[in-house]
Amino acid sequence: MSNEFIWPVRVYYEDTDAGGVVFYANYLKFFERGRSEWLNHLGIDQARLFEQQIAFAVRKAEVDYFRPARLNDQLQVVSRINEIRGTSLTFQQSVYQTGDRSQPLCEAVIKAVCLKLDTFTPCRIPALVREELQRVS
Repeated sequence: MSNEFIWPVRVYYEDTDAGGVVFYANYLKFFERGRSEWLNHLGIDQARLFEQQIAFAVRKAEVDYFRPARLNDQLQVVSRINEIRGTSLTFQQSVYQTGDRSQPLCEAVIKAVCLKLDTFTPCRIPALVREELQRVS
């Protein structure tokens, strides 16, 4: 299994700003979709985690922007796991134009923490989830 996950994204009108380029905050949405789709692909059902009163939440995001994406561009969100700790995951994520991995449009390091939903306090990542994530990292 590859240690990265690629999710395709098309830029819609709603993703752009008055200048016709992707609004900077929307890259965070693209990254979120990439992480969520990777979990789905691995069979990790976030709705089932919710039923157990567990969820992942972004604690920290470091983002670098290099080049703009525009309306109708076809992009790829590339996600990798950098680190798995007791209660957190750190991802390296990049957005590229589809077919051109030579230079990213945007890159981010995202730290997500596993939380108990009733108290919003950190908790250990469930063993089955951890095992699956370690398998692909």
